[in-house]
Amino acid sequence: MNAPQRLIGEHALITGTAGGIGLAATIAFLREGARCTAVDLAPTLSPELQVLQAQYPEHFQYVAADVSRQDSIDAMVAAARARFGTVTTLLNNAAVFSLGPLLEITEKQYDVIFDVNVKGMFFVMQAVLRQMVADGCKGSIINLASQAGRRGEALVAHYCASKAAVISYTQSAALAMAPHGIRVNGIAPGVIDTPMWKDVDAQFAKAEGLQIGEKKKAVGLAVPLGRMGDPADVARAAVFLASAEASYITAQTLNVDGGNVMN
Repeated sequence: MNAPQRLIGEHALITGTAGGIGLAATIAFLREGARCTAVDLAPTLSPELQVLQAQYPEHFQYVAADVSRQDSIDAMVAAARARFGTVTTLLNNAAVFSLGPLLEITEKQYDVIFDVNVKGMFFVMQAVLRQMVADGCKGSIINLASQAGRRGEALVAHYCASKAAVISYTQSAALAMAPHGIRVNGIAPGVIDTPMWKDVDAQFAKAEGLQIGEKKKAVGLAVPLGRMGDPADVARAAVFLASAEASYITAQTLNVDGGNVMN
């Protein structure tokens, strides 16, 4: 007997869905019965999202949006509501990455990281929360942080700081929204084998004088469970936090990292 779907009747808005964690989460939420508004920067659907659109025509829509722009955020949330009604779950996943020696990283690098990872995360969350409060929806917000937000790293200062901000905003928003019955949580993935890791590995190779693939292999072996995570590992955690099974959990950031960080 198949397990009952946990998200029937829910409307999930998921950002950063072209690949990796966002794509895996979109698949997981659809399988659990949710209607999904999938968001990414590209004006057209990725091949993987085209497949989902064909499989779930009544439960899936795609919206192109730039989360670093308020007008784009407003249009995105309006489009989500127009198709599927009030957003009941937000998976705030869109993010960018860069690294460099502390004495060399630039203001431009700072602006790009914080515009998406912090400003974009916050104002997407704010827009969805305004809708939830106005509609009396006791929904769920899930912000994607990172194990990098738990500590500093010499070559990844801006990214670490941006993800620490995600954890902090998650806690503050949870306290502010608790009187409305809205839960706000985060997920802090560890090293997850996503398409973005090709670029991350290349950046580390350049900065540390490594061969391509060397950093990726090393970080996987350093995980206590002995491997990099899969995007589906994070997607399953997001489904749990969005479901009624997590109805008494708020203001938490869940580590999904194979044991890299201990609380």
